[in-house]
Amino acid sequence: MSEIKSVILAGVGGQGILLAGNILARAALLAGHDVKTNEVHGMAQRGGSVVAEIRYGEKVRSPLVEPGTACALGSLEQMEALRYAHVLAPGALAVVSKTRIVPTTVSSGAGKYPDDIGDRLGRAFSNLRFIDAAAAAGKAGNPRSNNLVVLGALSMGLDFPEALWEKAIGECVKARFVGMNIVAFNLGREMAEA
Repeated sequence: MSEIKSVILAGVGGQGILLAGNILARAALLAGHDVKTNEVHGMAQRGGSVVAEIRYGEKVRSPLVEPGTACALGSLEQMEALRYAHVLAPGALAVVSKTRIVPTTVSSGAGKYPDDIGDRLGRAFSNLRFIDAAAAAGKAGNPRSNNLVVLGALSMGLDFPEALWEKAIGECVKARFVGMNIVAFNLGREMAEA
């Protein structure tokens, strides 16, 4: 338990990055780790970039993840995955939702969303799980649970038992949404195995 592990969750405002980060941090705490977290909300309410950094281990001194050191990245938006690719260690797991959220710079004509985003993701991440989180969230009964689908897929590369994840979800999500969020989480786990 002495090794410090770092995980990055990325997306845009309104996608539930902070909730997913809280669940991951809770699972690490339940597993007996010291945990530090850091969130950056860049114009989150207007669809801006949001990132959560979660570090856990025996004794964590800082929540900040150094470039090239994260063991996993979970991204709810394709461009946001590329924005944080430099933080991952070589060969580290990247779970990326196929979701595209066009930023205002693109919709206003000031920029262009890359046509070759899939190719760019393939070049950036040697251990990529490119998943349709939105479709899985719909199957779970809550189209807004993309974050739990991505977290479920990401959990397959982390070292916590499934029961701890479900307990963490139960402690972080409103009671009436726990069941559907666990379903979404488990669908993500299944997608990571496929």
